[in-house]
Amino acid sequence: MITLASDFGSPYPAAMRGVICRQSEARLVDVTHDLPRGAVRESAFWLRETLPTFPPATHLAVVDPGVGTDRGVLVGRASGHTFVGPDNGLLIPAARRIAGDDGVDWFHADPGDPASTTFHGRDVFAPLAARVHEVVRSQGYGALDAHDRLTPADPTTVDLPEATVEADAAAGTVLAVDDFGNVVTNVPGDFLDGREAVTVNGEQVPVAETFASVAPGEPLVTVGSHGYVECDVNRGRGDEQFDLTAGDAVRMA
Repeated sequence: MITLASDFGSPYPAAMRGVICRQSEARLVDVTHDLPRGAVRESAFWLRETLPTFPPATHLAVVDPGVGTDRGVLVGRASGHTFVGPDNGLLIPAARRIAGDDGVDWFHADPGDPASTTFHGRDVFAPLAARVHEVVRSQGYGALDAHDRLTPADPTTVDLPEATVEADAAAGTVLAVDDFGNVVTNVPGDFLDGREAVTVNGEQVPVAETFASVAPGEPLVTVGSHGYVECDVNRGRGDEQFDLTAGDAVRMA
């Protein structure tokens, strides 16, 4: 299996799929092509929450505001999975979660002479993902060590920030906003234990287990499937209600 994720929208991912299909018979699975455009850290969060649900696969992910520059081309391996993408931190959190305590082996790949300086998804990363998949399939996981176009790498990292939590307050950051407008913070969900309400940046909001616990159009805070506190609205948009977007500071008490 090769999974594909990007911020390309449409129709660019079709060209990536076409390139891979010419070089590999791997099953292709589109994770998403609607990652936040050019937002590496926010996209890294979504990949961290999504890619570990897959069985061993080659994961191709491209959110690449540095396309055409000298940023590296990255290949990683961990726990039966391989990763292909730009060396900008995009894949680091997902690979670390998949690897657990086993760690991740990272390599830089020689990109060759791509046909375009603006579409490395098609010209660099898609053919590389196909080659990596075929090498692992035919020669085994360890064959990457001896591949003549791969050299050990110390990759660029993206660290998702952690909230500061005290007994009565938490200071955190908005990690992401999903398509429903739900605001995902980095405040751990257990901060809400035993609380009926909290203040979010000074606004008091009820704590609820489900959206339907409050009336339509009313705000709430809850624990999302990722284990973090979300700022939401039942049948509405939390980002508009709370005036928050990815990267904003949030304080709860």
